[in-house]
Amino acid sequence: MEYIKNYHSTVANRFIKYVQIDTESDPKSESFPSSMKQKDLGQLLVQELLAIGVSDAAMDDWGYVYATIPSNSSKKIPTICFCAHMDTAPDCSGKDVKPILHKNYTGAPIVLPDVDDQIITTDKHPYLKEKIGDDIITASGHTLLGADDKAGIAIIMDFANYVINNPEFEHGSIRILFTPDEEVGRGVEHIDMKRLNADYGYTLDGGLLGSIEDESFSADGVDIVINGVSTHPGYAKNKLVNAIKVASEFIDALPKDSWSPETTEHREGFVHPTYFNGGLEQAKLGFIIRDHDTSKLAEYENRLKNLLDTVVSKHKGVTSAFKVKEQYRNMKEVLTTVPFVTDNAIEAMKRAGIEPKPVIIRGGTDGSRLSFMGLPCPNLFTGEMGIHSRQEYVSVQDMEKAVMTMIHLITIWKERA
Repeated sequence: MEYIKNYHSTVANRFIKYVQIDTESDPKSESFPSSMKQKDLGQLLVQELLAIGVSDAAMDDWGYVYATIPSNSSKKIPTICFCAHMDTAPDCSGKDVKPILHKNYTGAPIVLPDVDDQIITTDKHPYLKEKIGDDIITASGHTLLGADDKAGIAIIMDFANYVINNPEFEHGSIRILFTPDEEVGRGVEHIDMKRLNADYGYTLDGGLLGSIEDESFSADGVDIVINGVSTHPGYAKNKLVNAIKVASEFIDALPKDSWSPETTEHREGFVHPTYFNGGLEQAKLGFIIRDHDTSKLAEYENRLKNLLDTVVSKHKGVTSAFKVKEQYRNMKEVLTTVPFVTDNAIEAMKRAGIEPKPVIIRGGTDGSRLSFMGLPCPNLFTGEMGIHSRQEYVSVQDMEKAVMTMIHLITIWKERA
């Protein structure tokens, strides 16, 4: 594949353009997508795909962008989908992002110019020690960068540009999918799987160079309502039971040294409160339940409910409701049945001169749910680091190596068909 070396990469310029479009999703919204501004990026991507020659590129009413690069091979090759999400996390503002390219990074602290106390250092970000000499892109200090997952989008777009402009590159049918609302857990709710019509997929939403993720958390959500006993506070003795206080007692009863994100790592699961609001009469709480072993979710939920019931039973007249909602499941349960999907990606990295680094996701991606919707879908690296924060950054060279990995990967699918 000597001609890869002669390709002029477009990934950095595309990335810098994409991050300046505000696509922050809104977890409080009931619309889909949760913020209509995500479609601004979707429309641009459709225009760019059409411009490079991907003739069927289109965005549907839900904000999904679909596109196809038809096979140019006489072989019967599985159809492969590459997917990335357009929204950025609501944890940190994505409005008016000002990307800065730091060429030939020296290893010195990167002071973000708009906020003096936002300094990216190798002490806080050890991965940067490996990126000395690379070109690093950051934001300016007031916002996140949006590398999660606009790095993935730029990589897929550059890959599409390469394939279209190198007609001698033999490949099977390639599907492209850009999704909204991944950051608020709704990224695949309205995907048209018949329209997508792919056999296997890869999300481009991973971090450090060479990482491949084929094992995620399994996840449930729990919504809790605590109903207190309301009376006028001036005449409340021996009558009033404040729902806020009961809910606070319940939260305080959670373990302090275990069973939480801040006390676990690797494959250890957790129970994590994510919201708390209410008043005297009623309080509402939300939890996320996570473990790599799906069977443990019910165990955690039963333990949490027993804890709630114990606290509520101490207060006369107080009632509660406990509702569990499935969110996603460990993609490993599907990918173990088709190990060649991961194996092909590992081989592609080796051919690209990259050391593969299998990583366990302490979270989930669109690929977690897509895997259970009939599209086995591990997650590949993009170089996005420091995500969901004002110190987010990405290496241009990492993104370019992700494109090279995709080129080798599509070749491997052709060879092994």
